[in-house]
Amino acid sequence: MATPQLVGHMVYFTLLDNSEAAKATLIAACHKYLKGHPGTTFYAAGPRVADLTREVNDQAFDVALQLVFENRAAHDAYQTHERHLQFIAENKGNWKQARVFDAYVG
Repeated sequence: MATPQLVGHMVYFTLLDNSEAAKATLIAACHKYLKGHPGTTFYAAGPRVADLTREVNDQAFDVALQLVFENRAAHDAYQTHERHLQFIAENKGNWKQARVFDAYVG
């Protein structure tokens, strides 16, 4: 039997109001609603490092969210979980853009 593959779920938020207070509010909401979901092997959320400005550094986001799930089933359950949906409902009004990158990782 094949070993289940980890699923990385990375989200990069660009905010309409990208003040320090607004970034802190979104990060606090990530911690409240998105941390500790079943099947999560890694969770982190935080602001872009403003002074890392090499040519290859993407500057088009304000807050990063990174989750790694133990398998696709855990990822899929997270997507429809009540806390995840509540996070979206409460915070999407300040999103100029939310870019989502899902990948098998290991």
